[in-house]
Amino acid sequence: MHASKDLSEFNAGTVLSLLGRNPSKQEGFLNPSLYKGSTVIHPNLESLESLGGRFWYGTAGSPTIANLEDSWTELTGAAGTVLSPTGLGSISLAILSVVKHGDHILLPISVYGPTANFCNNVLRKFGVNSEFYDPLIGKDIEELIKTNTSLIFLESPCSQTMEIQDVPAIVKVAKKHNVKTVLDNTWATPLFFKAHDYGIDISVEAGTKYVGGHSDLLLGLTSANSRCWPALRSTYDAMGMLPGADDCHLALRGLRTLQLRVKEAERKALILAEWLEARNEVERILHPAFEDCPGHSLWVRDYSGSTGVFTFILKDQFSRAGLKDMLEKMQIFKLGYSWGGYESLLIPVNSTSRDRIRTWSHFGYALRIQVGLEDIDDQLRDLEMGFERLKSHVSDVLQARL
Repeated sequence: MHASKDLSEFNAGTVLSLLGRNPSKQEGFLNPSLYKGSTVIHPNLESLESLGGRFWYGTAGSPTIANLEDSWTELTGAAGTVLSPTGLGSISLAILSVVKHGDHILLPISVYGPTANFCNNVLRKFGVNSEFYDPLIGKDIEELIKTNTSLIFLESPCSQTMEIQDVPAIVKVAKKHNVKTVLDNTWATPLFFKAHDYGIDISVEAGTKYVGGHSDLLLGLTSANSRCWPALRSTYDAMGMLPGADDCHLALRGLRTLQLRVKEAERKALILAEWLEARNEVERILHPAFEDCPGHSLWVRDYSGSTGVFTFILKDQFSRAGLKDMLEKMQIFKLGYSWGGYESLLIPVNSTSRDRIRTWSHFGYALRIQVGLEDIDDQLRDLEMGFERLKSHVSDVLQARL
């Protein structure tokens, strides 16, 4: 951690430049050293037997890992942070730190697919029952709480269908019934939504995305308030599920430019979303900053910005052949999972995600766009050419319907 422990007087960009380093203890070098290893040498028998010191073995962490943990704790306003090899690992860890056999948990219907898979398959084997709710349910979630409900999981916005949840209303109900809350806050990052300030107990971030920023690492960050920190840390220690030091070192570097990158992603995404909204081929834009997006008013109330991921829905007049021709020949927007990196991506929204949403009434293809750092004119030209390829197959659809 930087020598100045009180960073509250500084704005986010400055804080990100100071976190996780202390040149006075680094021989004057700006960046901290990379520590890799398993064995830690103890100074005496008492230290060895009592597992003395912060880093008594490799699974207890290292200065590199601690630098990132402490930085994230400062940035999120949490009581503590632990790191995992993946975002899904952090989600699993957060849930496991709360639930026990016989518990009932609540998750939004449009939650990240692997999160649903973990709850439906892994947790079910250990006697934990998962129930899925409408992400726009708000305070009415109280009707779903049972005597054995231990956790409400939130994802805002949902990463493909983009609903913004009423976090304060859900947190208020949860606290009333002594139910813990976990939020997947990857889309907004702590720069645009301070989860713990809104009463969330455990906040999860896939550092693979905006924290890393270059699509060259896998990482998860889990921060907790004082209420849940002891259980989260003890669960983490019991599992030994820590990431590699190299990934943490890259993530620390990514923090320095995090604000610059998310703000640039926000700027370009809004330009592209407005351009797409005016296209005749597009039925609807699902971007939290747009009035037509479910939960938009909640985004206006609670969030300080948006990032570079949103969904748009095509009109119901295009064939799969047209979609395939459009996507496979893109020069800038490539086919690939994840987001938050410097490269632009464009993929169809998973049909199973849409099927889980009872209110989904659209029949056209839905595409999720990740806006990278390429020149905006090149991005627009690439999409323009893609739409031309898509439209060239409209006659095939009409012929099939005759």
